[in-house]
Amino acid sequence: MFPERESFEMFSPSISRRRLLKSAGAGFGFLALNGLLQHQVSKAGTNSSPNPLAPKPPHFPAKAKRIIFLFMQGAISQMDTWEYKPKLQAEDGKFGPGGGTLTASKFKFKQHGDTGTWVSELFPHSAKHVDKLCFLRGLYTDTPAHPEAVIQLHTGAAIASLTRPSMGAWLTYGLGTENQDLPGYITINPPPNFGGTINFGSAFLPAHFQGTRINDVGYLPNLKGQVSPSLQRRQIDLVQSMDREVASQPGAPAELDSIIRSYELAFTMQGQVPDLLDISKEPQSVLDAYGVKPGPAGSFARQCVMARRLSEAGVRFVEICHPGWDQHNNLHQGLIRNSAATDQPTAALLDDLEQRGLLEETLVLFGSEFGRLPTAQGPDGRDHNITGYPMWLAGAGVKKGFSFGATDEYGQYAVDGKMHMNDLHATLLALMGLNHEELTYEYGGRSFRLTDVAGKVAKEIFA
Repeated sequence: MFPERESFEMFSPSISRRRLLKSAGAGFGFLALNGLLQHQVSKAGTNSSPNPLAPKPPHFPAKAKRIIFLFMQGAISQMDTWEYKPKLQAEDGKFGPGGGTLTASKFKFKQHGDTGTWVSELFPHSAKHVDKLCFLRGLYTDTPAHPEAVIQLHTGAAIASLTRPSMGAWLTYGLGTENQDLPGYITINPPPNFGGTINFGSAFLPAHFQGTRINDVGYLPNLKGQVSPSLQRRQIDLVQSMDREVASQPGAPAELDSIIRSYELAFTMQGQVPDLLDISKEPQSVLDAYGVKPGPAGSFARQCVMARRLSEAGVRFVEICHPGWDQHNNLHQGLIRNSAATDQPTAALLDDLEQRGLLEETLVLFGSEFGRLPTAQGPDGRDHNITGYPMWLAGAGVKKGFSFGATDEYGQYAVDGKMHMNDLHATLLALMGLNHEELTYEYGGRSFRLTDVAGKVAKEIFA
């Protein structure tokens, strides 16, 4: 990733660049040198702007300023949660239209709100918000394999070998970010499998647009330096001057600009991020509302509080993750466990954003990489379904208490308002004020975009 040691030491032969970084503080070295920012080599070069992360004007007036994505990895069973299908309930045990034995939900459904939206008993807290939710009920995707589907959800391309920038990277590339002391894109507890860093990477975009990965503990490990801020600033300035000298020479690695920026961001983050991610500073009433508790059972609640704090501080795109929704067996107990961990925090996040006046400028997306079938798999499971499933949106720019699209009477096939993954991405970009056909990047002799050569904006959902 770095040029040869001699290139850095020729300005001061007695000083090792790596030793300088180490003396600048373990925290800074860990963050910038060892890659906590997850920067990759950018083969395409760098943005010539003095500050590529500075806020940029959208293509047209934006309806939303930022996005929070609540990713339920593994695929939620829609007919047990958000999709009430009376015919499926009535024909339990019969042969399904696509093959297999139809299996009714064992959970009770009830209508909620002025809209009378059906929600299962698994989500009692979220059900109180149905009048502000905008359901996308006709989604479909290309592959039933988790790794490819997760990658497609995040990057628009289902093939891991065709690495594309993530949607968070595209957003920060197109719009920059509001707070120059923080990353524009943060992902909390991303799934280590199913594509790993591809899902929050920048691919051929300059590396400073890639997501910053953190955990839900409330801090970044080793972020604090071991020397005073003034001495650390002098040490970093020396390292930066050496980098800039190398970068000015013919044949210098194109990624040096991103490395330089990562050092600066790492330094400024040391002053802001620890306090920002310390959710213990929240009033106990707020923590109780989210259901924050110690240990793994409270992970998603902590992520939701952190997502609100990061969004409030100006981070453009925040993703949080709850794994374990892949219920091929033990479906019912698994759904009870997962919904118990996510329902209250999700509802509290919507409440919190609304009370702070943030929901009117923040877009919240909730969903999985695909759905599940209405038929049985084994004694207590459901298999993958890519032909029809829902997600929901809330907040800036979308209609409240609205459903767009539908699946058939069993919940298997999208039959109305069909939205491919490219359409979802095009719609999200449009809500952020970006034309998906104009948000492009030249690489390898062609023009790339998040939606590839497809994508239709679902203007029907716009408020």
